[in-house]
Amino acid sequence: MNRISEEQPPIHVWVVDDDESIRWVLAKSLGREGMQVRAFEGSAELLDALGEETPDVLVSDIRMPGVDGLALLERVRASHPELPVIIITAHSDLDAAVASYKGGAFEYLPKPFDVDAAATLVRRAAKPKTPVGGSSATAPTATIIGEAPAMQDVFRAIGRLAHSNITVLVTGESGTGKELVARALHETSPRANKPFIAVNTAAIPKDLLESEFFGHERGAFTGAATLRKGRFEQADGGTLFLDEIGDMPADLQTRLLRVLQNGEFYRVGGTAPIKVDVRVVAATHQDLDQLVKEGRFREDLYHRLNVIRVRIPALRERPEDVPPLMRHFLARAGEELKTEPKRVLPEVMARLQNFEWPGNVRQLENTCRWLTVMAPGREIHLQDLPPEIAERAAVEASRPVAPPAAAPAVLAAEAPVTAAAATPVMPAASTAGGDWLSDLRLWARAELAKGRDGLLDEAAPAFERALLEVALEASRGQRIEAAKRLGWGRNTLTRKIKELGLGDDE
Repeated sequence: MNRISEEQPPIHVWVVDDDESIRWVLAKSLGREGMQVRAFEGSAELLDALGEETPDVLVSDIRMPGVDGLALLERVRASHPELPVIIITAHSDLDAAVASYKGGAFEYLPKPFDVDAAATLVRRAAKPKTPVGGSSATAPTATIIGEAPAMQDVFRAIGRLAHSNITVLVTGESGTGKELVARALHETSPRANKPFIAVNTAAIPKDLLESEFFGHERGAFTGAATLRKGRFEQADGGTLFLDEIGDMPADLQTRLLRVLQNGEFYRVGGTAPIKVDVRVVAATHQDLDQLVKEGRFREDLYHRLNVIRVRIPALRERPEDVPPLMRHFLARAGEELKTEPKRVLPEVMARLQNFEWPGNVRQLENTCRWLTVMAPGREIHLQDLPPEIAERAAVEASRPVAPPAAAPAVLAAEAPVTAAAATPVMPAASTAGGDWLSDLRLWARAELAKGRDGLLDEAAPAFERALLEVALEASRGQRIEAAKRLGWGRNTLTRKIKELGLGDDE
């Protein structure tokens, strides 16, 4: 990380947090970067100090006694609209992220955070910028649960887009919750009080698609007894969610492109153009880039839709979210069936976290309904799991599988430290999740048969390098998260990164 040059004036940072350890860590880490840090235990003391001087950047916790972080943010924005405020919180969810951005926060940073990333963020915030105004958008009613780093990126994206009418493309596997994200984008936007119209392109017969989207005039075709408004007209002023956009026929893609370009279209059988103001949020589980290469999706339409892309991670990429999702869906199923929510035993939860969930969150929700009905007792035991999950989860739990790398959602807050590519020394398992111990033994026998010495000098660094690379990828470069997953302290991880040449040291 580049240190601040001696010619530049130091950045003055104020930190307010009722947690003394957080104040201490930020003061030390930012101080090492040449910044001048002043810490406050509560909002009242900080507001008093703001009457006398103004820092370059304010870092505030979101939950504090008395005046909390969001209330403090509102008061600071009213009196010092040019002051960038970074909100930090241990209670990271969609509501907190949206509320922070709606209030005009420069950034939203969930705990635990990487101190390197925090320093970079403060430095960015200290640069001159245009003040951000608040939004009148309502808080989202869509329930999106996620504590994993990849889901925090989704929350950040939704929060940053709360002031925007920009077109968004939501990607992710089936069952990941793309429509929930689309609803959250609508409910946090200036269009929140207007219609949200959802259309599943794959579920509409091809010969009815044009009428479904654009409506028809009376007598336009056999059976058209009355005038009918299409989805675009119904969504006027609001948001139109186009699900499974990759399944749209070519001729309809052309008409959709024209609407996106000028906001005008004709009803089927109509002669007068109709003008609408619609924000489009599209979603797909398919690889649109590949469909464009194959000529099955218009490239110009793809670029019109792919203005901002938000990727929803698969559930297997965020196993830490399985417990809160289970609790939420079991509670909901209990309410629906008017029964007490079931409780998942720890060994069962561990098994479920090892399950790959091919149907993602939708499959987990259905499983919770099944367990609420079929599990005989209040507690859920291993033998209570649906057979298809119990058998597969047992196989997956019996083999070590490295956590998959989560591709970032758009609008990442900082450039994380990433592992440099290294030439593998150890033989790779033939299949994902293969018996790597057998491969290790085969490699060792072959090397010893060659008369090689010092195998550990070669194998141990390669082993550690592979685990570090995967952990850094899975945590998107967040060192605290990577250290947690590896079972190391952060200092140990930093030292190993330096020793193995995987990134800049501190």
